[in-house]
Amino acid sequence: MAQAGDIPEGAVQETARHIPVMLAEVLSSMAPLSGNLVLDGTFGAGGYSRALLEEGAKVIALDRDPAAISGGAGLLAEHPDQLTLHHGQFSELLTFSGEAKLDAVVLDIGVSSMQIDEADRGFSFMRDGPLDMRMAQSGVSAADVVNRMKVSDLTRVFGFLGEERHSGRIARAIEAARKDKAITTTKQLVGIIEKVSPRRAQDKIHPATRVFQALRAYVNDELGELASALFAAEKALKPGGRLVVVTFHSLEDRIVKRYFQARSGKASGSRHMPMGDETPAIFETPGKQPLKASQDESEINSRSRSAKLRVGIRTDAAAGKPDFSILPLPDLAALAAYGG
Repeated sequence: MAQAGDIPEGAVQETARHIPVMLAEVLSSMAPLSGNLVLDGTFGAGGYSRALLEEGAKVIALDRDPAAISGGAGLLAEHPDQLTLHHGQFSELLTFSGEAKLDAVVLDIGVSSMQIDEADRGFSFMRDGPLDMRMAQSGVSAADVVNRMKVSDLTRVFGFLGEERHSGRIARAIEAARKDKAITTTKQLVGIIEKVSPRRAQDKIHPATRVFQALRAYVNDELGELASALFAAEKALKPGGRLVVVTFHSLEDRIVKRYFQARSGKASGSRHMPMGDETPAIFETPGKQPLKASQDESEINSRSRSAKLRVGIRTDAAAGKPDFSILPLPDLAALAAYGG
């Protein structure tokens, strides 16, 4: 746990440029908040946590990026009795919540604006920097993957995790390029992609968008983390507690949607049919979902345009066993990984 005195001198502080996505909808989904215990599983620049604290909640905040925890020094100093910060993954939220039952859990899935803005983190194809993409700043990097993974496996990663229709063509181009020179920067990778998949006038996104998305998701096991966090939150929440998840890509949203369908007994299409073997519903899903950002927010914050919010209310039924088979997770287990 990070305390105010543990933050390194000169650490990056909470940034004003970060705008939390769908903040009004997130807060409304968890209201009332005063006196409640909320776990913010994706602290980032502290946007959600700050708003929760200002509403009177007590907040347990997590982030796998040590820079995000360091950057929370100012907020921690302002709210020493309300806020605790932990360096860890949100799939481990039960470890950090302890015996306490939570009133709410909020997860903002995806890369933070701070990480994108820092060229040396390697998340953005718009900025030249090391081909890294590691949220935790440790382990296998994106450069390891593109330089060492077999072309067939690269094709699967780009196709499954990036939904890239030219995945095979791009993977073969990477294989050819790395024979001459290791691919170590974002600029190098973007150049390779642009040569085999040039941007057309009608294209709405850059041709490197989906490959970078796929690499980031693979390096950080983003879909596996999300799935594990959903089952962990199920155990951590008290009856009536809220699980609020904001996603930015269709793969993420499908996982959250399927999870709530299965845990609320709606997977069969019937709103009133219980889960298999007469198991009572573990969540209720109120209203029409997913919620999307307002037009006004979308015009101000481009990141919010693809955001979708889903919320589940915990019933008093016992938590079920984690069953990853109910979720649409890509089967990447057979990949030769970065040692292929």
